[in-house]
Amino acid sequence: MIRSLQCNRTMIWYNEQYLTQETVNTLGEQLFSSDYWQSQDKIVGSASGRGTTWFIQLPQIQAALRHYRRGGLFGKLVADSYWFQSWQQTRGVQELMLLEHLRTFGVNVPRPVAARAIRCGVTYRADLMSERIPNAQDLVARLVNAPLSAADYHAIGAQIGQMHRANVDHTDLNIHNILLDTNNTVWIIDFDKCSQREGQHWQPRNLERLKRSFIKEQKRCNIHWHESEFKALLEGYRNALTNSSD
Repeated sequence: MIRSLQCNRTMIWYNEQYLTQETVNTLGEQLFSSDYWQSQDKIVGSASGRGTTWFIQLPQIQAALRHYRRGGLFGKLVADSYWFQSWQQTRGVQELMLLEHLRTFGVNVPRPVAARAIRCGVTYRADLMSERIPNAQDLVARLVNAPLSAADYHAIGAQIGQMHRANVDHTDLNIHNILLDTNNTVWIIDFDKCSQREGQHWQPRNLERLKRSFIKEQKRCNIHWHESEFKALLEGYRNALTNSSD
């Protein structure tokens, strides 16, 4: 169950399965401070991208803490501020609730842990805390070392099919945002700026973007991939949609 707590210009949403109200009340904004978690010796790793993602050991789960930052040229001018419309339209809680929704549809996505928005006049800044998928690598890292099996591609397609059955449009579906763990379980991550949508007209665009990312990384990193292997992914995708409608 996702609950919320407001204190002046800050709103915090938290999953009571992993964080108690007492913990959120006690920690407040420190919940989203890497310095605080470092002082508690709870930082177990980090990853660099658009800013740093910190991996934190909570009592029940390892969490990934990420501050929302803009990319591109505009991001150099306005690093982490977004136009405020309403609390429910802030990026952290939108991604948090989308993860919750996807999990109810059986899609393998990180468990939602907490989100924060800080209002600063007409703008806000935001953070997200979600599950760190243990013992997992993205498809680029896997494919640099060895090819995947047809069963792996079938499973990847099936997860995308489940995601589309939940009416979620992943606007940045690429092979960096698909993980395989040591059990070859498929995970989909990074749902920032994604949303639920009606109809099906947007679904092929997700698959086209994914295929372009395979082609791009094949040229850039010489990954073990051939375009013909995308057929197994599409087969798993179509089977997931067909079976869900039976």
